[in-house]
Amino acid sequence: MEVLGGLRAWRGIMRPDDANVAGNVHGGTILKMIEEAGAIISTRHCNSQNGERCVAALARVERTDFLSPMCIGEVAHVSAGITYTSKHSVEVQVNVMSENILTGTKKLTNKATLWYVPLSLKNVDKVLEVPPVVYSRQEQEEEGRKRYEAQKLERMETKWRNGDIVQPVLNPEPNTVSYSQSSLIHLVGPSDCTLHGFVHGGVTMKLMDEVAGIVAARHCKTNIVTASVDAINFHDKIRKGCVITISGRMTFTSNKSMEIEVLVDADPVVDNSQKRYRAASAFFTYVSLSQEGKPLPVPQLVPETEDEKKRFEEGKGRYLQMKAKRQGQVEPQP
Repeated sequence: MEVLGGLRAWRGIMRPDDANVAGNVHGGTILKMIEEAGAIISTRHCNSQNGERCVAALARVERTDFLSPMCIGEVAHVSAGITYTSKHSVEVQVNVMSENILTGTKKLTNKATLWYVPLSLKNVDKVLEVPPVVYSRQEQEEEGRKRYEAQKLERMETKWRNGDIVQPVLNPEPNTVSYSQSSLIHLVGPSDCTLHGFVHGGVTMKLMDEVAGIVAARHCKTNIVTASVDAINFHDKIRKGCVITISGRMTFTSNKSMEIEVLVDADPVVDNSQKRYRAASAFFTYVSLSQEGKPLPVPQLVPETEDEKKRFEEGKGRYLQMKAKRQGQVEPQP
């Protein structure tokens, strides 16, 4: 995708509290950096013309692959650019590079596409219009419009599909969904929020990655790393003072990967007029690694209930679809 306007940011050296016990930087830490860069460039663009002031809120993150691990001591370089705008949304492309400052070696670790919507500072429930951008080619605008329509449709489908919740089970058997499923309860405080009182998308994604990582570690009992994140959909804003429950459950395993569904539910405990609601949802993929960092076989998931078997088949379909897509992108050898 051609970038129309850009931002470059430097994030500094990755420290031990950014990483797991093996020294690999948490996927959630990288996702938070990506979201911060996207929020800056989209907010700048949405305020580039005279009119009502606004802040850009994250609505969706497209599938993101973790191309190469980032380690403690490396420097993260984040760059972002606007690739498309609709009447009420901004598409942003973000790239993350890691740099070994001892050798000068740089490598691409992540590429992500994010969608933002501008919310009025006077009324955060009001979505404003986005200033248009100038495209260098007509095809660029047409391709962007197709991506916009596709993500809009999928967001609506996902919102209604993810209506269920994760229920605890007593004395579950190893390798079952119930054995590794995990939840985290978090009270949203001022440090989690924008100046306007709702949670940063990056904060939510970091918590989602933490829960998914716990599920993966419980299942295989080895070092695990985030391999990819399927589209993360933000269905509704989370306000300061809410209690959020982030729940994760394993849905599918291949020979060397695990798919984990993560659901975020918000409970506005200080507002009796509003009921608990689904705020975000996504699928995370993890791989198991040896102490030397080599991929290990994953214990196969044992689905027990009809719902678990259905989710397993759906996960298998996503896995095979992505596998075919990757193989199709590999150029044939001469």
